[in-house]
Amino acid sequence: MTTDTGGPTAEVSVFAAELERWRDVRGYSRTSLAREMGFDRSYISKVLSGTEKPSESFAQHAEKALRAGGALLAAWRTYDADRPAKSRPPLLPPDPSAGTGGLVVDHDDAVLRYQDGVYRLTQRRHLVNHGSEPITRYMIRISVDRYPGDPERSNRLYSENPLTWEEIGLRAWHGQDRANPMTWTAHHDRDALKEVWLLFSGEHGHFPLYPGESCWIEYEYTVTETHWGNWFQRAVRLPTRTLSVCLDFPAALAASVWGLHTSMTAQAMPFPTAIAREDTGDRHIFSWSCGDPPLHARYRLEWDFRGRPDHTDGPPPKPSETMAALGIIQDTDPQLRRPARRFDLPAEAEDARRVVTALNSAAERVAQAHTFGKGMGIAAPQIGIDRAAAIVRTPDGESITLFNPTIIETAGDTDEQYEGCLSFFDVRGQVPRPHVIHVEHTTIDGTIKITVFERGDARLVAHEVDHLHGTLYVDRMRDGVQPIPVEQYRGTGTSWTYS
Repeated sequence: MTTDTGGPTAEVSVFAAELERWRDVRGYSRTSLAREMGFDRSYISKVLSGTEKPSESFAQHAEKALRAGGALLAAWRTYDADRPAKSRPPLLPPDPSAGTGGLVVDHDDAVLRYQDGVYRLTQRRHLVNHGSEPITRYMIRISVDRYPGDPERSNRLYSENPLTWEEIGLRAWHGQDRANPMTWTAHHDRDALKEVWLLFSGEHGHFPLYPGESCWIEYEYTVTETHWGNWFQRAVRLPTRTLSVCLDFPAALAASVWGLHTSMTAQAMPFPTAIAREDTGDRHIFSWSCGDPPLHARYRLEWDFRGRPDHTDGPPPKPSETMAALGIIQDTDPQLRRPARRFDLPAEAEDARRVVTALNSAAERVAQAHTFGKGMGIAAPQIGIDRAAAIVRTPDGESITLFNPTIIETAGDTDEQYEGCLSFFDVRGQVPRPHVIHVEHTTIDGTIKITVFERGDARLVAHEVDHLHGTLYVDRMRDGVQPIPVEQYRGTGTSWTYS
């Protein structure tokens, strides 16, 4: 039961504060926001002042107009009478031990638009200087990878056809409405990576960000799809309050979008909130946001353009051809027969996290193309990376990450069940495996652990550990037993059975 006191409630103030925040992010005046939402300006003002309680329909219109990734609907649905009038706690200075200086990102917003073979990124950040010195420059990174599952192919591409400043066409501004152009200078200029210092200066002079002050900066650049693959990653390098992303694609491409969050532990998880989708007729806009992302976290969005002609023309590809197109190395590649190079942890922790990010990205691509009732796994050599890392996703939704794994003991019964391998997915083979395995592996902080896996999990893990030692499941099959074509296999989408 609720009681109407005749004035604004705490939840209305929460929503009003969040609406004001997103109006500022998108650069709308109250008049332009009212026009975009189809509401009267005076009503918008009453909601923003907290004197008018908005309806859910109003919140939905605001969410659509401001592309807030679900944040405004979440604020509208929040009913917590103990919360203060402002929707968020004060922005605290960063921990000096984090080594990030005094700069805090109040809001990090990216809009990536694809049209006619070109990606255009518009990046806006609201910066706050909590330090004791003025800030006169801000570093940005432009990093591309056309074939994230095939590093040799990517390296060859950028060696022969490097990313250029002319293609990028970088421009930057300081303040709202692009009022003050910023100059910039290159810090690193590599074939697939550019690092740039945006300078707090331009044709209108110098405008450093002094202690206690805040400002918006905005920059924009383009990259052709020759250089940019179907992915976009946000890395949290400074303390950040809100992170938001919009992907703006032509509706005719029928984009399918998914995302993963990788933390300092190298474990990959689904995004903490759902990716919203808005259809505007000729465009599909995917938006997502989260609050208070942890430092050093990575949020990676990937997509597949299912409306492209190559998805619909001709006969359907073989399962192995599908996997190869998704970046999975096939069994004719000699790399699958070589033991993978071990990690020196924790010294190579950053490299290990990058490999896990690539593995989870490949797993997401593969999961879009096939249903795995028994769970699935991918080892680094299967995506062209010569490192001893593998991931396993169990049928129960558990995610297992393994570095330098070795099976040191087996126990229990041995049974024989069908397995498939992404590196030769046209067949299935009966493979004997023990019900229990003891696996020695290294954690990201360098600790040596022994983990016991049983039954289906043991089979999944053993399959991936074999990959890291240059062994394929056909090497485990009994003499005289051959794999069967996938068309004859009747277990797709079902789990293994154990008595």
